[in-house]
Amino acid sequence: MYIGSVKAKKFITCFGVFSFLVFLPSGATSTVAQDDPMHLRVNVVLVQLNVAVTDEKGNYVTGLRPEDFSVTEDKIPQKVSTFEESSESRHGPLETTRHARPSNDPAKNPAASSADAKDPADITISHLSEDNVFILFDTSNYMYRSFVFAQDAIADFIRSMDEASKVAFYSYSRDLLRETSLTSDHFRIVNGVRSTVAGDDAALYNSLLLTVKDAAPLRGRKAIVVFSNGPDNASSVPPEDVAELAQSTGTIIYIISTRQAQDDPVSAAAFERMSRVSGGKAYFAKNWREENQAFASIRDDLVHLYTLSYYPQENPNRGWRSIKVKLVGKDLQKYHLRTRDGYRLLPATTVRPSDEFSGLKDADPK
Repeated sequence: MYIGSVKAKKFITCFGVFSFLVFLPSGATSTVAQDDPMHLRVNVVLVQLNVAVTDEKGNYVTGLRPEDFSVTEDKIPQKVSTFEESSESRHGPLETTRHARPSNDPAKNPAASSADAKDPADITISHLSEDNVFILFDTSNYMYRSFVFAQDAIADFIRSMDEASKVAFYSYSRDLLRETSLTSDHFRIVNGVRSTVAGDDAALYNSLLLTVKDAAPLRGRKAIVVFSNGPDNASSVPPEDVAELAQSTGTIIYIISTRQAQDDPVSAAAFERMSRVSGGKAYFAKNWREENQAFASIRDDLVHLYTLSYYPQENPNRGWRSIKVKLVGKDLQKYHLRTRDGYRLLPATTVRPSDEFSGLKDADPK
């Protein structure tokens, strides 16, 4: 259980792709005269959403296009600026449902008309993205019995990832240890996994918050995969602060935990909420087989995510903003969506983690 509480705003950094000093709601980048003391140079925030689409059986749905998605922020319609299809084709065949869409060509589909088809000319569509995955491994004294099995599961997960994906490996007990910095050299990451040893109490929320801060300024998809073998018993940060920062920075959190954490209702609820509001999932594995299955499920989820981004339309709300993503068209209503449900407008701040947690250490400073 976390001990005490620290104000979240001390740890909050800017979110999305660009940092900002003042949010400009008009949706266009603006640079104003610097000799005017009443104005500041500003960058507009680009909000990025990672969206999983599944059918009634839980299979991922591929083949969707930008015009299939509707995004609102505080009920204000948003215009999608960039769109990235799921990257399933890079990883070989996986269990999916391919959506069959009607043609917009009047010669092939007489019911189609030019008014029905949206012009995607002003939407940037890409097919490849840089995935940035941070693995956060529990090396506390909860891990003594199953340490080797957990290392094997993490190593297999790293080997299964696309070679272009960048991975960082961190471990934590009472302190956060950055074992291996973000790299596409997966062999070096596996070596970092093998070098870990079990130790002290578990400060999961402290360590997870700092990991979210490391991921926040990165471009592309950002995900944190946590392996925890028990509840938090040493943090000064509440899980609510972690969840809000993950939402506001567009960082997905996946948590794999054991039955030991699930037997603690408070910890289980915190794990499920942190992952759910960020667009991820929480898994409770009873044995090493279920741990491997959970890692495989996360890998499949990352492969099948759609990524949308938009510049927010004018909105007077300077606090929490609610995001709703829906599929357009009757034939798509049967599918299910999973993504983050909002973010908070946050000023760019620079807070060194060591100012709050003296136990932060770097094993791999490169």
